[in-house]
Amino acid sequence: MAARKAHTLATLRSARSHLPTVRPIPYPRLEWPLEISGSQYAPLAWTDIAGWREDDHLLAYKAFRTSCGSIAAQRNPPAESKALGTSLREPCRAAKALDISDGVKARAFFEAHFLPLQISRLGEDAGFVTGYYEPIIEGSRTQTDVYNIPVYRRPSNLFVRGFRQDAPSLPNKGQVFRKIGRRKLVPYYDRAEIEDGAIAGRGLEICWLKSQTDLLFTQIQGSARVRLEDGSTVRINYDAYNGYSYTAVGRVLIDRGIIPKEQMSMQKIREWMDQNPDGAKELRRQNRSYVFFREVDLSDKDEAVGAQGVPLTPGRSIAVDKSLHVYGTPFFIEGELPIESEQSKTPFRRLMVAQDTGSAITGPARADIYYGAGADAGRVSGRFRHNMRFVMLVPKSLDPVDRGRKMPLPDPRPSAKIARLFSQVDPLKDQQKDPKNGVKPPDAAVPNPKNAASATEPAKNATPPQPPQAVAGKVPLPEARPNVEPSRGGHHRRRVNYYRRSR
Repeated sequence: MAARKAHTLATLRSARSHLPTVRPIPYPRLEWPLEISGSQYAPLAWTDIAGWREDDHLLAYKAFRTSCGSIAAQRNPPAESKALGTSLREPCRAAKALDISDGVKARAFFEAHFLPLQISRLGEDAGFVTGYYEPIIEGSRTQTDVYNIPVYRRPSNLFVRGFRQDAPSLPNKGQVFRKIGRRKLVPYYDRAEIEDGAIAGRGLEICWLKSQTDLLFTQIQGSARVRLEDGSTVRINYDAYNGYSYTAVGRVLIDRGIIPKEQMSMQKIREWMDQNPDGAKELRRQNRSYVFFREVDLSDKDEAVGAQGVPLTPGRSIAVDKSLHVYGTPFFIEGELPIESEQSKTPFRRLMVAQDTGSAITGPARADIYYGAGADAGRVSGRFRHNMRFVMLVPKSLDPVDRGRKMPLPDPRPSAKIARLFSQVDPLKDQQKDPKNGVKPPDAAVPNPKNAASATEPAKNATPPQPPQAVAGKVPLPEARPNVEPSRGGHHRRRVNYYRRSR
């Protein structure tokens, strides 16, 4: 017995001798290729990007350097779950050391420190862009008969889990509560409740506007310049929201057949609201989301500040999905937009920088293009609702092709000799399927010639045919126990008899 066991072990060792060394478990941590949730991407050559050489890269370079100031000042780097992580720090250090003043050198900088990847949502071949701007509207510091729509700052009873109530900034997604007493939390007031005065009279008014339509568009854009009667300007920026998901009023008008999809724009929405005051009130309240603002110290010459905390650059700054992307990431966006007129198809091929976000901006190839301040910027950006091609610039340290070469291969399959020693037998592999229960009973046994005579006669004590489950190797359930009535007094009589015999 011992000799047989030793022979088997020697055979196993000789069979494994040709196999490579097994990797240690757990496997060492390796660099995986770039992963962006819900997206597909493909590496490109710079020459494959339409309009790349013709763009003014100096403007994009200046916007990128503006973002680098915020990246360098970060105490808490972006979460590693994001694809780019902290990789933008390397090209930012290179940009800080350079003094570039022309477009050719700026293009060379991007080509030297980045790699282009065409990116889109999984299963799609293009992304989608919209536009936004900073409205310039009239207002007043005090309530009057003309200016009677309040612009509210963040209420003190607004609460978001994981954030202090006095935090400098709050997320634009997720649940928002109001406190009742010390512990009870309930959803915050929606737009209808706030418009009806739920938080009025608490000293939250920053200023007053002429109409609810002005306020709605200011909330959609996220910032505004409010011109006061004395000629001064109040600058307001997004600070928090009430926790309800954003509903596009333009989509509601399209679904109701009021404005055709191909004619939809912010100007069309405003015109319809001005002509239908009662319908405008009902339409606004379809969007339960409500935005609160804070006053910012900016002059008339300063551009609006995005979510990254840096001034936006008209035509070069975009808002992206901050759950997927890192602020400061360059994107080259290519396609056609109605810039000259509503029907025009102006070529749009620009390198832009992610510096802002928005609750309606979701997905890997989704951008909101900041187009500046004022009515003209509003007319142009309000027409943007188009599919565009997205090319994301990735730092060379995250080269997906190079990282893909380092992916571990699976362990080799065992040799044929090992497979024979440890064969896997499936008893149901060769059995045919039965249409009722999925298993065919075994074939009838061929009678033995010696017992042919007895086989033709029915056996008196033959075993009854078994169900298919038993044949297939499944254990049949036991038969039910008979329901027997217990005899009355039997136990007592047995004890009496035993007593009598013992005497």
